[in-house]
Amino acid sequence: MRRRGHGAWRRATVYGTALALAAGALVGAGGGGIGGGGGSAAALTPPVGFTADELPTWQTNGIVHALAEADGTVFVGGTFSTVRPPGAASGTQETPVDNFVALDAATGEPVECDLRFTVGSGTATVRALEVSPDGRTLYVGGTFGSVNGVGASSVAAFDLPGCTRKNFPVAANSMVSSFAVSEDRVYLGGNFTQINSTARSRFAAVTPEGALTSWVANADEVGKAVELSPDGSRVYLGGDFFTVNGADSHALAVVRADTGSVVRTYPLGFIERTSTVQDIAVDATGFYTGNEGTGSGVFDGRIALNHSDLNERWRDTCLGATQAVEVYQEVLYSGHHAHDCSSMGEFPNQERYHLLAQSVHDPKLLGWFPNTNDGLGEALGPRVLQAALDHPTDGRDFLWVGGGFTTVNGQPQWGLTRFANRPDTGNPSMTEVYASSHTPGQIEVNWRPSIDLDDHLLTYRVYRDGAATPIHTREAESVPWRRPQQTFVDTAVSPGATHSYRITATDGAGNTSALSTPVSATVASGTQPYVQAVRADNPLLYWRYDETWGNLVTDTSANNRANGVHRNGPQRGVTPGAVPGPGAAGVGYDGASTYTYSDRSYAGLTRFTVETWFKTTTTRGGKLIGLGNRTLQPSTVRDNNLYMLNDGRLSFGVYDTALRTITSGGTARYNDGRWHHVVASVGANGMRLYVDGTQVASNTSVTQVRDRTGWWRTGGDSTAGLASRPASDFFDGQLDETAVYGAQLSAARVTAHYQAASQPVDTVTRLAPVADTYVNAAAVSANYGTHQNLAVRGTPGYESYLRFQLPTAPSGTVLKSAALRVRVTTDPVAGSVDDFTVVPVTGSWTETGTTYSSRPALGTGVLGTLSAPEEVGGTYTVPLTVATVRGSLGGQLNVALVSEGDDSLWLYARESSAEANRPQLLLTFGAP
Repeated sequence: MRRRGHGAWRRATVYGTALALAAGALVGAGGGGIGGGGGSAAALTPPVGFTADELPTWQTNGIVHALAEADGTVFVGGTFSTVRPPGAASGTQETPVDNFVALDAATGEPVECDLRFTVGSGTATVRALEVSPDGRTLYVGGTFGSVNGVGASSVAAFDLPGCTRKNFPVAANSMVSSFAVSEDRVYLGGNFTQINSTARSRFAAVTPEGALTSWVANADEVGKAVELSPDGSRVYLGGDFFTVNGADSHALAVVRADTGSVVRTYPLGFIERTSTVQDIAVDATGFYTGNEGTGSGVFDGRIALNHSDLNERWRDTCLGATQAVEVYQEVLYSGHHAHDCSSMGEFPNQERYHLLAQSVHDPKLLGWFPNTNDGLGEALGPRVLQAALDHPTDGRDFLWVGGGFTTVNGQPQWGLTRFANRPDTGNPSMTEVYASSHTPGQIEVNWRPSIDLDDHLLTYRVYRDGAATPIHTREAESVPWRRPQQTFVDTAVSPGATHSYRITATDGAGNTSALSTPVSATVASGTQPYVQAVRADNPLLYWRYDETWGNLVTDTSANNRANGVHRNGPQRGVTPGAVPGPGAAGVGYDGASTYTYSDRSYAGLTRFTVETWFKTTTTRGGKLIGLGNRTLQPSTVRDNNLYMLNDGRLSFGVYDTALRTITSGGTARYNDGRWHHVVASVGANGMRLYVDGTQVASNTSVTQVRDRTGWWRTGGDSTAGLASRPASDFFDGQLDETAVYGAQLSAARVTAHYQAASQPVDTVTRLAPVADTYVNAAAVSANYGTHQNLAVRGTPGYESYLRFQLPTAPSGTVLKSAALRVRVTTDPVAGSVDDFTVVPVTGSWTETGTTYSSRPALGTGVLGTLSAPEEVGGTYTVPLTVATVRGSLGGQLNVALVSEGDDSLWLYARESSAEANRPQLLLTFGAP
């Protein structure tokens, strides 16, 4: 049980590197805390008050059940027999203790307070710790028969400072698991039925001297939590009980602080029968419960209630056995093993989160996600939380966490951890980025937001062509399970030009991620018929699968936020794709574990269409696309399923009042290793299934289906319960161009999509120079053909020459645009503020023979202009006059870079060791 203490507890910290036992007291290693810390709590995304950066803390070898704090010292109780330094492996550097240790709140190191709680038979444990309001007394409860060899009956009290035993003649006949202390009373909760041999069932009150009072609040089952209202007039009770003083009140009740008479009951139904209250926290406006349930239909979350009327303010219905709650600066922090918060519009059933934060005014989850594992014993993870404030030598506040966990943020750490309100030192994760161009004169830069465990609002900066100054800045929210795609449309580009992009993410403290991996795209010169056809029907999501790495699947719909996430490493960038176009590719699934899920959930789709292209030779079938209730595990509730049977036929199954399925007929089998277009829909025209533009199955009686909330998954999910269930849940093959629509597509639109895939599209041919060199007016006889750089300047003169071998235009196409792409070197003076022109070379030259003295003649026409390429390491694209380049198709194009200025420009040559640095000629071919 966690409690807050106050007072003048004086730490006795001993400097050193190992624990030492001196004068019978446990003494800590290391010096005082970091005075004042750095940074500011305001650097976190409000209202979160603690960072997610775990601090070095001594460990236990067992479960921590109780925490309390006084004047910078945190008292730790539980079931453990040794403690050891942070970073020490289990069984190493251990010092014996007996279920108790005191640690400095700011350093996490032991301090002087050697109390040993033991029992003659059975297992001793400390389950409750509380410090009196004046900070002069520490109360300890649990199951123990002696303290430092002197008898006790599960309750004891100690003077602070000093940790000396206090005369407190209280005896409980069973476990004491909670305390609440006022100036004149000590309230106890637990599993006892007698205090000092007098009947008191699960709750009792004694004086600070240990005398039993007349206060009675008898419960029929275990009491687990006791808290006082801020004005001291009421006591909040929590536990497993169903009655208090005979009144129907399950798991939670409010009684008078002076008599124990019931003030407010919460009859069975307010909290489910199989759910209990494990902990209660209090602030100025309300009280908050942490609840644990067992079985199905349980309540495992948190409830916020008002002091004023004792009514519910809000309720969190996440599943995952809440064990502990604590309030700090209007934020409720909680410890649990939350695994399903889909009822709150958050994550579905998946791997567990053990620490969460919510505003006391609103149950929406805030951006605070440090994590532990389940750990020891009942595998519940954290069991207790304690805020430690007003440290005498350290200006920071701390949140201590105790429990049975054995890792924190993925690193070994047993039983204890802690977090501070400052500084925030963790960088956001590196952003995944993809760039593409579907509209002439535009590049779409899409990215999946970063993860930052204590900042859900991050600032993103988009950089183009290696420039140091961002071309776009925005803020965006994200949490680990919901990272909606962000899109920036760059319109300051020209058709045929290629540009590269990188992005950083920065949190409120100024911590910045590494620059993302550079991505590039060539600006479209014309439209892509298939993309235009799909977009014209307003899809909810549209995944093209053109990405060649990472887990981001870009949404190309007008929504631009329905991105997908690859799971378990499907093959990305598989070529050729189903629909031709620049960078066209698909995704390859292994038929065993790989799949893709939508980042967001969908609901309300009682009429809809799903569409995708597929290619396979599998004889085990598998799901192509469907809606499921889970993203990281096989779904237990599934609907709207399009799947392949073992023999290569296709089935489409939905639910209205029962499972309805249609299956492709005839002799056609679609596991023939070729790309096929499939569309399945439900609407006013019934269920429809189309393959390659032709209807192959229908059921006109089903015009809408049940409304289910779920996540779209492609490539695999459970097929349990489906008609003619295939041998494999997962699809072994390739998918491309997947789209989902919120309405039924007509047969005409399905045909239009299929036909659009065969219409001519623009293609981009990238050519490297077959020769390049530069000449130097200051060294008229020198040849630089083998150098890795090119140089251009007007005075003194440098000129650079490049030769490209051009193909002929593909059949049925013409050259629509041409551009020269170059990259400035990373030398600090490589960039230039001058303009440079691209002109034709009319004379002859060779890469290894040309010098300034033998430089070739140049034409008078300007093919393009490179304007002020001043960014060191920047990449620049120069659109070229199409007519001139078109005249050289099938032959050679020789161009020169020249200038009239005096600021030199240094570029990478074709001899550069990095392919991405080398010059390129970009030719876009398309339909006339």
